Amino acid sequence: MAKIPTMQDIEATAYRINAHIIRTPLLQCATLDAKTGGHFFLKAECLQRTGSFKIRGATNRLLRLSDTQRRKGVVAWSSGNHAQGVAAAAQLVGTTAKIVMPSDAPQAKIDGTKELGADIAFYDRATEDREAIGHRIAEDEGRVLVPSYDDADIISGQGTVGLEIVEQANDLGVSLNEVLVPVSGGGLIAGVGLALKHHCPSARLYAVEPEGFDDHRRSVASGQRETNPSASGSLCDALLAPSPGALTWAINQTQIDGGYAVNEEDVLSAMAFAYQHLKMKLEPGGAIALAAALNGTHECQGRNVAIILSGGNVDDVTFNRALTIP
Repeated sequence: MAKIPTMQDIEATAYRINAHIIRTPLLQCATLDAKTGGHFFLKAECLQRTGSFKIRGATNRLLRLSDTQRRKGVVAWSSGNHAQGVAAAAQLVGTTAKIVMPSDAPQAKIDGTKELGADIAFYDRATEDREAIGHRIAEDEGRVLVPSYDDADIISGQGTVGLEIVEQANDLGVSLNEVLVPVSGGGLIAGVGLALKHHCPSARLYAVEPEGFDDHRRSVASGQRETNPSASGSLCDALLAPSPGALTWAINQTQIDGGYAVNEEDVLSAMAFAYQHLKMKLEPGGAIALAAALNGTHECQGRNVAIILSGGNVDDVTFNRALTIP
């Protein structure tokens, strides 16, 4: 197994990628506080370059390529956000990217990946193995694999989200009690947790996942990596990893304090809330942690809670559906 990243790795990564990413704001919302009884601080990664936090880990990983590796190019698998992050990072370092994407990925994410210059190899999410396809491309073309979560450089990059949350909360004079994180393969919550537990050891960390794809919640309960029964079937296309990653689980099994599964109707309602009260467009996976607060799943009365709004790459059909929820 790869080396588990440290707080020092996250700090070095923050310095390395600083010129290439946005230090996204930590926002407050009086309406959300009044509605829930908590004190919320919303990390708006939907405003990040490429529309999600994924650019952080991808940039860190590609900045560390050798000259020989840059000439060969990279390959990654993703439903869209990691795809766009890798494509943008490839442009930055002067290499090429090929992305293995599910054929049912949102069109907005497919278009965004193409516009950033990446080649796309489509696959069937239900019948084909994206990792096997990616490994085959890497072997045939000599490309470097850039995993979407199970990689120390990727985790360190995502950990800069947590480092910024802690620093920004400190600037506000706020001591955080909890952080709610959208979870797929576990790279974001692994990195965020490393930063959070280092600087705020008493703060609690919660994974938020779609109903039917709550492998982290179930893994925390059982003490071992659990697998989802299906590879597709959720509106939250960004949060459909089959199980926790080997490296991410090695980190997360000791630092995740609990997890929640959220239904699609509540996710759509959270998207509508964010648009109405924050003037932000969130994709379903990016709104799921907010949904856990709004629907009362997470008890937050009188507590200081950070929520990561992880992405905003949503297609018009899904967004319009959210706005028509009664």
